[in-house]
Amino acid sequence: MSLTHFDAKGDAHMVDVSDKPSTARVATAEGWVKMARETFEIISEGRAKKGDVLGVARLAGIMGAKKTPELVPLCHPLPITKVSIDLELDADLPGVRITATVKTTGQTGVEMEALTAVSTSALTVYDMAKAVDKAMEIGGIRVVLKDGGKSGRYEAK
Repeated sequence: MSLTHFDAKGDAHMVDVSDKPSTARVATAEGWVKMARETFEIISEGRAKKGDVLGVARLAGIMGAKKTPELVPLCHPLPITKVSIDLELDADLPGVRITATVKTTGQTGVEMEALTAVSTSALTVYDMAKAVDKAMEIGGIRVVLKDGGKSGRYEAK
Protein backbone atom coordinates (compact mmCIF):
# COMPACT_ATOMS: atom_id res chain seq x y z
CA MET A 1 0.00 0.00 0.00
CA SER A 2 1.28 3.47 -0.85
CA LEU A 3 0.24 7.02 -0.07
CA THR A 4 -1.87 8.41 -2.91
CA HIS A 5 -0.91 12.07 -2.53
CA PHE A 6 2.68 11.52 -3.71
CA ASP A 7 3.86 10.83 -7.25
CA ALA A 8 6.61 8.40 -8.30
CA LYS A 9 9.27 11.02 -7.47
CA GLY A 10 7.83 11.59 -4.00
CA ASP A 11 6.38 15.00 -4.80
CA ALA A 12 2.98 15.95 -3.38
CA HIS A 13 0.16 16.10 -5.93
CA MET A 14 -3.61 16.15 -6.13
CA VAL A 15 -4.92 12.66 -6.90
CA ASP A 16 -6.47 12.34 -10.37
CA VAL A 17 -10.06 11.17 -9.87
CA SER A 18 -11.24 11.92 -13.42
CA ASP A 19 -11.65 8.22 -14.31
CA LYS A 20 -13.61 7.38 -11.16
CA PRO A 21 -17.40 7.13 -11.42
CA SER A 22 -19.57 9.53 -9.44
CA THR A 23 -21.22 7.66 -6.60
CA ALA A 24 -23.13 8.56 -3.45
CA ARG A 25 -20.68 9.07 -0.62
CA VAL A 26 -21.03 9.78 3.08
CA ALA A 27 -18.64 10.24 5.98
CA THR A 28 -19.20 10.76 9.69
CA ALA A 29 -16.59 12.06 12.11
CA GLU A 30 -16.66 12.68 15.83
CA GLY A 31 -14.74 14.54 18.51
CA TRP A 32 -15.17 16.30 21.84
CA VAL A 33 -14.36 19.38 23.84
CA LYS A 34 -13.65 18.67 27.50
CA MET A 35 -14.02 21.53 29.95
CA ALA A 36 -14.32 22.51 33.60
CA ARG A 37 -17.65 21.75 35.26
CA GLU A 38 -18.33 25.49 35.66
CA THR A 39 -17.80 26.08 31.92
CA PHE A 40 -20.11 23.16 31.11
CA GLU A 41 -22.80 24.70 33.30
CA ILE A 42 -22.40 28.13 31.69
CA ILE A 43 -22.86 26.60 28.22
CA SER A 44 -25.70 24.25 29.19
CA GLU A 45 -27.58 27.06 30.94
CA GLY A 46 -27.10 29.46 28.01
CA ARG A 47 -25.10 31.99 30.04
CA ALA A 48 -22.08 32.37 27.72
CA LYS A 49 -21.29 36.04 27.10
CA LYS A 50 -20.73 35.47 23.37
CA GLY A 51 -24.18 33.88 22.93
CA ASP A 52 -25.50 30.49 21.82
CA VAL A 53 -22.32 28.40 21.90
CA LEU A 54 -23.79 25.25 20.37
CA GLY A 55 -25.74 27.09 17.68
CA VAL A 56 -22.73 29.08 16.55
CA ALA A 57 -20.50 25.97 16.68
CA ARG A 58 -23.02 24.10 14.49
CA LEU A 59 -22.91 26.86 11.85
CA ALA A 60 -19.11 27.00 12.05
CA GLY A 61 -18.92 23.24 11.42
CA ILE A 62 -21.11 23.53 8.34
CA MET A 63 -18.96 26.37 7.04
CA GLY A 64 -15.79 24.41 7.82
CA ALA A 65 -16.99 21.42 5.78
CA LYS A 66 -17.70 23.68 2.80
CA LYS A 67 -14.27 25.35 3.03
CA THR A 68 -12.19 22.18 3.43
CA PRO A 69 -10.42 22.42 0.04
CA GLU A 70 -9.33 25.97 0.94
CA LEU A 71 -7.73 24.69 4.17
CA VAL A 72 -6.34 21.28 3.20
CA PRO A 73 -4.07 21.75 0.17
CA LEU A 74 -4.71 18.50 -1.74
CA CYS A 75 -8.47 18.14 -1.13
CA HIS A 76 -10.74 18.28 -4.15
CA PRO A 77 -13.54 20.85 -4.13
CA LEU A 78 -16.74 18.80 -3.94
CA PRO A 79 -20.42 19.53 -4.41
CA ILE A 80 -21.49 18.87 -0.83
CA THR A 81 -25.16 17.90 -0.72
CA LYS A 82 -25.62 17.73 3.06
CA VAL A 83 -23.80 18.62 6.26
CA SER A 84 -25.30 17.83 9.64
CA ILE A 85 -23.65 18.64 12.94
CA ASP A 86 -24.81 17.22 16.26
CA LEU A 87 -23.48 18.88 19.41
CA GLU A 88 -24.43 17.00 22.54
CA LEU A 89 -23.80 18.23 26.06
CA ASP A 90 -22.22 15.43 28.09
CA ALA A 91 -22.14 15.98 31.85
CA ASP A 92 -19.88 12.94 32.33
CA LEU A 93 -17.10 14.41 30.15
CA PRO A 94 -17.89 17.26 31.14
CA GLY A 95 -18.14 18.95 27.79
CA VAL A 96 -19.55 18.74 24.30
CA ARG A 97 -19.53 15.70 22.01
CA ILE A 98 -19.56 16.60 18.33
CA THR A 99 -20.66 14.44 15.39
CA ALA A 100 -20.62 15.62 11.78
CA THR A 101 -22.03 13.81 8.75
CA VAL A 102 -21.26 15.00 5.23
CA LYS A 103 -22.76 13.71 1.96
CA THR A 104 -21.99 14.19 -1.71
CA THR A 105 -22.34 12.47 -5.04
CA GLY A 106 -18.92 12.62 -6.56
CA GLN A 107 -15.68 10.96 -7.53
CA THR A 108 -13.99 11.11 -4.13
CA GLY A 109 -15.02 10.83 -0.50
CA VAL A 110 -15.93 13.41 2.12
CA GLU A 111 -13.92 12.19 5.10
CA MET A 112 -11.84 15.37 5.19
CA GLU A 113 -14.96 17.51 5.12
CA ALA A 114 -16.46 15.60 8.07
CA LEU A 115 -13.20 15.90 10.04
CA THR A 116 -12.96 19.61 9.26
CA ALA A 117 -16.57 20.13 10.34
CA VAL A 118 -15.89 18.52 13.73
CA SER A 119 -12.62 20.42 14.14
CA THR A 120 -14.19 23.77 13.27
CA SER A 121 -17.12 23.16 15.62
CA ALA A 122 -14.72 22.22 18.44
CA LEU A 123 -12.55 25.28 17.84
CA THR A 124 -15.65 27.48 17.93
CA VAL A 125 -16.76 26.01 21.27
CA TYR A 126 -13.26 26.78 22.58
CA ASP A 127 -13.31 30.31 21.15
CA MET A 128 -16.69 31.12 22.64
CA ALA A 129 -15.81 29.87 26.14
CA LYS A 130 -12.07 30.59 26.41
CA ALA A 131 -12.69 33.70 28.50
CA VAL A 132 -13.76 31.47 31.38
CA ASP A 133 -11.75 28.29 30.63
CA LYS A 134 -8.46 28.42 28.75
CA ALA A 135 -7.69 24.84 29.82
CA MET A 136 -10.38 23.23 27.66
CA GLU A 137 -9.17 20.19 25.75
CA ILE A 138 -10.14 19.18 22.20
CA GLY A 139 -9.73 15.54 21.26
CA GLY A 140 -10.99 12.26 19.92
CA ILE A 141 -11.36 13.58 16.38
CA ARG A 142 -11.68 10.64 14.00
CA VAL A 143 -13.68 9.19 11.12
CA VAL A 144 -16.27 6.73 12.41
CA LEU A 145 -18.04 5.99 9.11
CA LYS A 146 -17.14 6.23 5.44
CA ASP A 147 -19.27 4.75 2.68
CA GLY A 148 -19.28 4.90 -1.09
CA GLY A 149 -16.73 4.57 -3.85
CA LYS A 150 -14.44 1.71 -4.77
CA SER A 151 -13.15 1.09 -1.23
CA GLY A 152 -16.70 0.60 0.08
CA ARG A 153 -17.75 0.92 3.67
CA TYR A 154 -15.60 1.58 6.73
CA GLU A 155 -16.94 1.72 10.27
CA ALA A 156 -14.73 2.43 13.28
CA LYS A 157 -14.74 -0.16 16.02
